[in-house]
Amino acid sequence: MSDLDTFTLLPLQIDPQTKAVSTSSPSRTLQTELTHLNALHRALLTLETPNQVPPPPIPVNPKRSANIGKLRDSGNAEHRKGRYADAVKFYGLGLQMALTRAPWEPQQLVREESAALYANRAQAHMALGSWAEGAVDAEASVEAKRVGNPKAWWRRGKCLVEMGRLGEAREWVARGLEMEGGDADLLALLRDVDARIEKEKEREESEKKGKSG
Repeated sequence: MSDLDTFTLLPLQIDPQTKAVSTSSPSRTLQTELTHLNALHRALLTLETPNQVPPPPIPVNPKRSANIGKLRDSGNAEHRKGRYADAVKFYGLGLQMALTRAPWEPQQLVREESAALYANRAQAHMALGSWAEGAVDAEASVEAKRVGNPKAWWRRGKCLVEMGRLGEAREWVARGLEMEGGDADLLALLRDVDARIEKEKEREESEKKGKSG
């Protein structure tokens, strides 16, 4: 007997008002599937033409795209004025909108938008001296777009250097060079990291000699 020959009655309930589906089953797999199903249902309800279900193939919400672009431009404007904390806020709002696009919208679009916003927010964090936050955002940018994103590779490398994590910085920048084909800024940063590592070694050796003497 195959699985197709059996029927399993699941303990499902539907909220009469929200139409959300829930279960009393302890199955984590079922809980996860229902979470995704309810999220899709809520997203479908936000369509301007709610009777159009399913939505047209690979639709893009032009209003959301425009708003994301405006928030990114506002962040850039604040950054140019030296108001870096405000820039961080605008980039964050843009990220919220980009990362909460409807499930049927192109994932490549989400990746492009989030990669640019994460990279920009990393730069704003760096201007504030928030190296750890900048490193996290730059890495998120690279995760969204590994190739053709040299600024994000450079920014995380620079943040690691500023935090004194030279070994990690060198490894990261070397990986970036493999992806970005010898980007000039990454090459310059690698030389700087190597010089710092060499200087650190010389200092340690000098201290050892001083102790032994």
